[in-house]
Amino acid sequence: MSAANVSEDIRGKFPLHSAVWENDFRKLEEELRSPQNEIETVDPRGRTPLHLAVSLGHLETVRVLLRHGAQVTKENAHNWTVLQEAVSTGDPEMVQLVLQRRDYLKASTALGGVPELLLKIRESPDFYMEMKWEFTSWIPLLSRICPSDVCRIWKSGSCLRVDTTLLGFENMTWIRGRRSYIFRGDESCAELMEMNHDDGVVDVERFNISQEVEDVTLESMQPAEQEVAKRLTTPIVNTYLDTKNIAFERSKSGIWGWKTDRTEVVNGFESKVFNVNNVNVVIRTRTEHLTDEEKTRIKSERNVLESLLGTVEQHVSAQGDLTLEYATATNPTAITPEEYFDPDFDLGDRDIGRPIELTIRTQKFKGTLWMSEEHPLSLVEQVTPIIDLMARTSSHFARLRDFVTLNFPPGFPVKIEIPLFHVLNARITFGNLNKCRTEKDEEEEEEGCI
Repeated sequence: MSAANVSEDIRGKFPLHSAVWENDFRKLEEELRSPQNEIETVDPRGRTPLHLAVSLGHLETVRVLLRHGAQVTKENAHNWTVLQEAVSTGDPEMVQLVLQRRDYLKASTALGGVPELLLKIRESPDFYMEMKWEFTSWIPLLSRICPSDVCRIWKSGSCLRVDTTLLGFENMTWIRGRRSYIFRGDESCAELMEMNHDDGVVDVERFNISQEVEDVTLESMQPAEQEVAKRLTTPIVNTYLDTKNIAFERSKSGIWGWKTDRTEVVNGFESKVFNVNNVNVVIRTRTEHLTDEEKTRIKSERNVLESLLGTVEQHVSAQGDLTLEYATATNPTAITPEEYFDPDFDLGDRDIGRPIELTIRTQKFKGTLWMSEEHPLSLVEQVTPIIDLMARTSSHFARLRDFVTLNFPPGFPVKIEIPLFHVLNARITFGNLNKCRTEKDEEEEEEGCI
């Protein structure tokens, strides 16, 4: 039990959080049986009961909440996941518990979206298209060795084939290889085929989606000790695109005083050109769970190129050394329940959990977007489902997926620039579009000739 007990008033407003605060897992079990107590309720500090339990290091209440289906992927008010907060505690058992549940959730839901995506693909017209990827960097040395790739896409019914030669980018090194990815299936069954043309190897995965989900068990997702240890000895890193202030402005051409809206023809389609402004790539790194030796090692191992990044860096140090009567390792500034659960009380830089040591790097991104209102393809109906499927196997397709879900100006993005990794941007051009001929098309042509 916590030294500072929760008042009846707070208990009435936040019954689950109160039981978590006091680490009373029996009371928590009792409260969870009441249908009016929602397990994902957020407290005034933006934490669900599970987030609160993890931050306070209350292992038994975490077990109870996970057993009752608390969402392990939910983020708190500061956009940290339950697993990231578990790593912050430095408790291997806590990390193992949360990681196991997270992996179980990922495995049991990974196949869930495939039927819907294949259905969307099947309902759209057949076509062949190419996506040209051109990679650039503002670092001259790196820019000279940036490759390009042409992804070739065939879509026929609910079958999809994507050919690519660029597999990824790791540790400032390009990973090359000739691969074909083939997706086909229906509402209940699917087949995923990866053809490795370099080694002459074909990997085929056939599965019944409902059966695969049944075969996934929590016990089978037990993480290895090495995986837990790795997380506890490496920084917590969160990278995301900050697009809340994104703005698309028409690009201008011409002489000063006589400028007009810029248009270009891209692969035969007249396109309006937009500047993409107010996009930031944000990299947040936490190190409070590391030893001094590990922090020194990681700092020395930082890649030389990362030190060249054009970023704005901000450091958030651990909380002060204020020590009060009820201070604990997970409540170092002795925040009382009355203070924590009062939305009008200003905690300042105080908080529960291990004091955060945070570095924030922000890199500004300015890109260009070419939108054509006469392009025959639909981004949402025809192209986004393909990008969603490829995002499961490709990190740069995953970043493209994040970008194409933004509220673009009208039309189809025939060419688009996106930020990829710390020092890399990608320019993607959709081209060489051809409508596939089907038996129905041939029959209609024959009827027209009669």
